[in-house]
Amino acid sequence: MQLGENIISESGTAPFFKVANAPATGLVPPSNRKGDAVRTWVRSLSGFQKEALVVSERSGLMWRLVSDEGKYLSGHDAAPCPLAFLTTGMIASYMNEITALAKQENHKLRNLRLIQNNYYTMKGSMRKRTMIGGALPVDLEVEIDCDLDDAALNQLIMNAVHASPLNGLMRGVLPSLFTLTRNGETLTPDQAKALDAPTVLDPRGDAPTPSPSEVDLIARRGTSPEKAVAKGTAAAASSLTDEQDRTLNPAAICTLRDDGMKEIEQRLYSPRGSIFHFLSEEAPSAGGQGRAPDAVSFISAGIGFCFMTQFGRMATMEKLDLPKYSIVQDTHFSLGGASGGTGQAGSADPVETHVHLQTNESNDVARDMLDVSEQTCFLHAFCRTDLKTRLKITRL
Repeated sequence: MQLGENIISESGTAPFFKVANAPATGLVPPSNRKGDAVRTWVRSLSGFQKEALVVSERSGLMWRLVSDEGKYLSGHDAAPCPLAFLTTGMIASYMNEITALAKQENHKLRNLRLIQNNYYTMKGSMRKRTMIGGALPVDLEVEIDCDLDDAALNQLIMNAVHASPLNGLMRGVLPSLFTLTRNGETLTPDQAKALDAPTVLDPRGDAPTPSPSEVDLIARRGTSPEKAVAKGTAAAASSLTDEQDRTLNPAAICTLRDDGMKEIEQRLYSPRGSIFHFLSEEAPSAGGQGRAPDAVSFISAGIGFCFMTQFGRMATMEKLDLPKYSIVQDTHFSLGGASGGTGQAGSADPVETHVHLQTNESNDVARDMLDVSEQTCFLHAFCRTDLKTRLKITRL
């Protein structure tokens, strides 16, 4: 049985687009303190379907994105799952830095293709409050033909990986920060770390209007191939069971088109789900044309989508009253070490999230919802875990 209406497919609104009336939506980016500052607003639509608006202070561009889940969460599979967005943004960022660094050093790269696998874990019991989401090291394979010797090529790719702005969320421990409101009342979080800043309220502006586009930014492309992954299952509603011990494996393959766009095939191996085809391009402020979402917009949307899923998941499993919920999330990244010309490893600040719940449950239950959602969110685990990218280079 699928949860909620299939609003994404039945609303008549294009699921993914650049927003033409960004100022009228009421969502403004935060101040830029590191190189780029991204504000992401995510609201629940129905079941596990969610809508996001993502706006960058550096570029000024705003994107409308949506996310859904597959049968493993009784979803409609009408859009990519949350983890798909971070995986896509991550591999796009790596492609940005590899190509930029090679250009700076006057190296010719031929037939470049990136293959990335991300891994996450979910263990414990929701009822006993022992359930926790985890993040594991990332596997990146670089397929390439070039004239560099092995040592020089390996050094170039490693330097590019470290130059990615996402490096700042991966390396070191960055626990996320939160504010919490219940029915408009500000509450002090319990276990989740409190953000010492004023609450950012939901935007109250106009609905987003699509900008004309000649490309499909994201499109479904069938079902992911089978792959043996330890402790993985895609059985209907399997992710809603109380006791869990499973491994998740989203993946992506990225190539460059002749027109400069990054073409990304995103796969979900565990739990096995759909293939989605993404396009990504940096904004004019970063040397692109801004025809598709940039890397940090996809990354930021993924974190917000994943966190929101945990609220819906807890409410469903615990049968809690949560008819409406949303977040306003700020992410702060440095420019890319190569693509932004800093020559430094990428860095980031802790993710800052303002949680807004509409519920008849008590203040204590609202705090519990925040604590459990943070504890079970794969991508907040990604931020609070010191991770490495395991590199493999394959010469063609």
